[in-house]
Amino acid sequence: MRDNDRAISYPRFAAFYTWLTDRSFVRLGQERFRRECLEQAEGIVLEVGVGGGQNFPFYNAERVERLEACEPDEAMLRVARRRLAAAPVPITLTCAAVEALPFPDACFDCVVATLVFCSVGDVERGLGEIRRVLKPGGKLLLLEHVRSQNRVAAWMQDSLVPLTTRSMGNCHWNRDTQGAVLAADFQLIQVRKLLGGLQPVLCLSVIRPPA
Repeated sequence: MRDNDRAISYPRFAAFYTWLTDRSFVRLGQERFRRECLEQAEGIVLEVGVGGGQNFPFYNAERVERLEACEPDEAMLRVARRRLAAAPVPITLTCAAVEALPFPDACFDCVVATLVFCSVGDVERGLGEIRRVLKPGGKLLLLEHVRSQNRVAAWMQDSLVPLTTRSMGNCHWNRDTQGAVLAADFQLIQVRKLLGGLQPVLCLSVIRPPA
């Protein structure tokens, strides 16, 4: 078994992340971005890296039939379970990493990942798994902070990565997630820049090209 296939548990980080995302100034800042991404979700949906279920309230019951939610960190899953009752759509939680999804080929209409691929161990493998479980023509929705296009800011991101990966759940501030998604043979529908500076945030909509 590869390291990426194993369940993990970081209770201190899970507690810190839950505390942080529950702060009003963070929650209010993120809710707009999360809604903007998730309003496009429809059908049978998979969310990878659900964390503590921060996205659960934003799924539209009129568009989403049900949600499969995966998270490799067992401590985060415990937080997510406490939020299931308030979710507007049926949700099944599974302890699994995006690099090893326990689902058959072409079974989802849509896959969601928000603030996930900055910390994925094997980005190429994770995107390959998403492509495998998406139906042809299915949509991948991503909300990610990415590498800056400004040379100075990108240099600062590179300098901070040894710190952020150790203290913020393997978070890489300098990943070119859009480039990785396109290299995985997804077709770009829309890209929206939401923030800049040291943590530029992109909302990406892509599809698995029809066969």
